[in-house]
Amino acid sequence: MKLDRSPFELQIDDLTLDGQGVGRREGKACFVPGALPGERVRVVQTGRKRSFDTARLETVLEPAPERVAPPCEWFGVCGGCRLMHADVDFQRRLKERNLFEALARIGHVSAARRLEPLVGDALGYRRTARLGVKYVAKKGGTLVGFRERAGRYLADMWDCRVLHPAIGGRIGQLRHLIDGLDARERIPQIEAVVDDAGTAALVFRHLQPLSSADRARLTAFAAEEGLQVYLQPGGPDTVHLLAGPQAQLRYGHPDFGVTVDFGPLDFIQVHAQINRRMVRRAIELLEPAADSRVLDLFCGLGNFTLPLARQAAEVVGVEGDARMLERARANAEGQGIRNTRYVCANLEDEALKDLPWLGESFDRVLLDPPRTGAAAAVEALGSSGIPRLLYVSCNPATLARDAERLVHRFGYRLEAAGIMDMFPHTAHVESMALFVRGV
Repeated sequence: MKLDRSPFELQIDDLTLDGQGVGRREGKACFVPGALPGERVRVVQTGRKRSFDTARLETVLEPAPERVAPPCEWFGVCGGCRLMHADVDFQRRLKERNLFEALARIGHVSAARRLEPLVGDALGYRRTARLGVKYVAKKGGTLVGFRERAGRYLADMWDCRVLHPAIGGRIGQLRHLIDGLDARERIPQIEAVVDDAGTAALVFRHLQPLSSADRARLTAFAAEEGLQVYLQPGGPDTVHLLAGPQAQLRYGHPDFGVTVDFGPLDFIQVHAQINRRMVRRAIELLEPAADSRVLDLFCGLGNFTLPLARQAAEVVGVEGDARMLERARANAEGQGIRNTRYVCANLEDEALKDLPWLGESFDRVLLDPPRTGAAAAVEALGSSGIPRLLYVSCNPATLARDAERLVHRFGYRLEAAGIMDMFPHTAHVESMALFVRGV
C-alpha cells in the first residue's frame, strides 16, 4: 500500500529505550525517532506495518521540558547516540524504568531497595571504540567513525563528542591519514583505546600487507601525535606495535591500590569514572570480610578480582578466554597479590556444575557476564548456598531472566538493584543487582 506522504500532527505519549517517540494515530502506534514524551510534533509517514507505523520528525511544535540541543552536530545521522536530544537526567530515568520494568515483567521480581544511579561525565568519557573505515570516492575520500542511524553506511563525521578527546578529536586527522595511504581501500576498521595516563593506542586492521611507504606514513603519524600505532594483518594474535611510545597500557583502582595492565584489543569498561565507582559499590554490597572466599565469574583481566583480593582471604577468578586469564594472573603477580587463583572454564556450558572448583566453599560470588547473561552459572550456583551474590549486567532482559531463577527457584531475595550510566546518550543499560539468600 502506498504511503501517505502528507505531513500530520502527532501527540507523543511515550519513548522507547532507543529514543523513538511513541504516539497514536487513529488508535495505531506510530514511532518517531527524535521525538520526546509530551511533545506535539509534525511528522511524515515513512513505514507501515500491521501493528504500527513509523514516521520522520519534521517539526517540534510544542517541545518537552526535557528537550536539549544535542552537543554533537552529527546527532541524528550517526547511529552511535540515540538519546542526545534529551537531558541526561531524563535519560537516566528512562534507563531506570527499563531495568525495573524488565525485572517485574520478565523476572516477576522487585528489588527491596533501589540503588542511586552511578553517574559520571556525559561527554568525552568513552575510552574504547571500534571505528569503521571506508574509502568512498563519491564522498571525496575516507570515512571514519560509526554507522549511520539506518545502520548500512558509515556516517560522514569529523569528530565525536562522546569519545575520549584523544580518539574523538582525531577522526578528521585519521580520515586525511588514510586518504594518503596506498592501502586506503583495504583498511576496514581501527580499534582505539585510551588508558589512564592518556596514552592512545590505534590498531589498524589491514586486509593485505602494507607497503613500506604506508608503514612510514603511519610511523610518522604516531611520532607527530604521540600515540601508539599497532597493525593487525590477521587474527587477534597478529597484533603488533609498529610505532609510538613503549608504555604499557594501564588503568587503576586507586581506592584499592591496584592497577590493571591491558593490551589494545582487550576488553575493558568504556567509562573510567563509572568503572571505579562500580567496583567500589560492588565491594560495598558484597561486604567481603577478612576471612571471605569470593568467586569472581567472567573475571576478564581482574577488574573486580584484584580489588576484591585487597578485602578478602581468597578470590577465585574464572574466565573462558585463556589469554585474558593469563593477563589477570600476571596483573596479580606483578603487584604481589598472592591470594588469587584463576580457572579457565566455559561459563556458558551446561556441564559447568560438574566442574570440581564449584564444589569448593565460597561465601560471596560476583558475576559480570556478557549480554547473553549467566544462565548456566546461575543453574550451577543456585543450590550452593552462597549467601551473597552480586550480578553486574549489561542487558536488563537477561538479568531479569536469571533473577527469576535465583528468586523463585533457588530462594534468593533481590535485596537491591540500580543502573550505572556507563554509556550516556546511548540506549545501553548497565546495572547491578544484589541477591541475598535466606533473608
